[in-house]
Amino acid sequence: MTHLENIKKLFSKNFVESPLLESFDVGKIYLSTGKLVACDPLITNDMQPFTDIFPKGDFAVLLHKERESNCVAYAEIIFKDAEITSWKLATTESQNIKDLAEGEVFGYPVESGMGCFMDVETQKSLNDLEQKLYHRKGDDFMGIYEEFFHEHFFDEKGAIDQYAFLKPSEEIPGTIFGFETGYGEGFYASYIAYDHNDNPVKIVTEFIEILVN
Repeated sequence: MTHLENIKKLFSKNFVESPLLESFDVGKIYLSTGKLVACDPLITNDMQPFTDIFPKGDFAVLLHKERESNCVAYAEIIFKDAEITSWKLATTESQNIKDLAEGEVFGYPVESGMGCFMDVETQKSLNDLEQKLYHRKGDDFMGIYEEFFHEHFFDEKGAIDQYAFLKPSEEIPGTIFGFETGYGEGFYASYIAYDHNDNPVKIVTEFIEILVN
């Protein structure tokens, strides 16, 4: 069974039915343009958005954790409640599914142990914030993780949160949804579900493949 076929079995209903997964509704992400980016925000913050244009507004985000490890297996954004009639691998402008050999996928590399969803406008806000902090702090600049991300994932007692919603700009309403990726480093693909009018219903990024019988 391919990854896509397995994703169809797991996510084509409005709930995930697997004893190996535990699902959490973790909040909402705001997309200002509908041009969605999925990336490691520390190493691929220039990642292109997907070619699909998604709806604008606030949308529910779900995390699905592998019960045995408590690691994030899947991250999901739900755009509407509708019957799903088709799925496809999510691609960016420079990616063509016809170029893939059997078993290959497009996706994004993770080296920091963190992945994210964000609107392309929020991506620009994040990069602008990094430049602003760098110019302001000079040699004291410790990198965008220490300067911006770190405080959102660690509480005052040092406990680690597996996910967070972050706002890189007070003037622009977009949010970054950042989260731990599976067992850490890797290369991770996303899949889009569509209704009968070919409108996006949801997008799912896979970090740990949980096989369905």
